[in-house]
Amino acid sequence: MVSMPHPLDSTLGPMAPFVSQLLAKLAATGITISQPTVDHLCYRAATLPEYRALCAVLAEAGTLLVEGMIGGRPIATYQLHQPVEAGAVRVPCIELAAPKPGRVHQAGLEHIELVVSSLADLVACHPELPFKTGNMRDSRNPDVALMLPSGQIKFHLRPLADVIAEEVATGAVVAVPADYFEQD
Repeated sequence: MVSMPHPLDSTLGPMAPFVSQLLAKLAATGITISQPTVDHLCYRAATLPEYRALCAVLAEAGTLLVEGMIGGRPIATYQLHQPVEAGAVRVPCIELAAPKPGRVHQAGLEHIELVVSSLADLVACHPELPFKTGNMRDSRNPDVALMLPSGQIKFHLRPLADVIAEEVATGAVVAVPADYFEQD
């Protein structure tokens, strides 16, 4: 799979090789997805100042779909003006996660998410794999995750941009508190 350089690679690291490597490792597990739909990749910031600086960079490279509180910290998702291209796979969005309060995080590319038709079938067909299935019952955006040596792959049923549009339309987004960034 040929990876195309992306303008954000100098800031976030080589994104297409990250996607390609995870898809290759996934194939090595025995999971074959003939035309994978990778709807986004995630970069985790190590500090709140880094998160804020990267939000500014990503705002130039894409359109902010949403920023909200998820798991006790802000996460922003951007629709990229230029998708990440890893061979035939095009990744249209990037998720930027702030660090969780009280935890130390290493900055870097963290995971990709793929859209699949059935989470239950995926898990049932590969009982030998250590899927994390805790979010399978999430009513809005269920997922399962698989940790690989080079990063994590999450699987869900709908593209993140569709889930975000629904959350925005229904008022389900939890706003980042006005004073949240005063702690940095």
